[in-house]
Parts: sequence; structure tokens; C-alpha cells
Amino acid sequence: MAGKPAYLQCDNGPEYISKTLLEWAAKRHITLIYTQNPQQNAYVERYNRTVRYDWLTQNPFNSLEEVQHGATAWLWTYNNERPNMALGGITPRQKLHHIN
Repeated sequence: MAGKPAYLQCDNGPEYISKTLLEWAAKRHITLIYTQNPQQNAYVERYNRTVRYDWLTQNPFNSLEEVQHGATAWLWTYNNERPNMALGGITPRQKLHHIN
């Protein structure tokens, strides 16, 4: 997956209904799709919670560079080493190799 998305799914939080975001998306021809209820965004909300509790609260950062490096390292671990209960306790990487 690469390039600009055609759609961006958002909840109805104030940061997603601002004039600034609406103008930004329109300028880039990106359609904003708003969920009707929290259940429609459940996977994203669960991922955000995991990021917040497993990474952000565990790692104090002193610079943007540290955040960027830490995010890259954490995401690699999340996708390659961290077991996922929704996948039967295997990592996403193991699941991908099993499919291919």
C-alpha cells in the first residue's frame, strides 16, 4: 500500500470535524468518512489504546527524533514479535507468512 488514500475514516472528535482538516482533505481530494457509532471504529480505537498504553506511557521522549525512532522500532516489534490474540497467539508476520 502506497500513495495518497482516497478515504480517511474518522470518529466525530473535535480534531476530526475542524475546518482545518476539512480544508486539508478537500485540497488533497481525500474523502472524510465519519463513523456513526464507536463500534464502527473498534479496530482503530483498540490499536490506539495499545499504542497509548504499551508504548507512549512506557517511553518518555525528549525530542521529536526520539519519538520517530521509537515509533519505528515499536511498530516493527508490534508487527513482527508481539503475539496477537486475535490471530490465535501468533504474530502478524507469522500470519502473513502462513497465508503466502
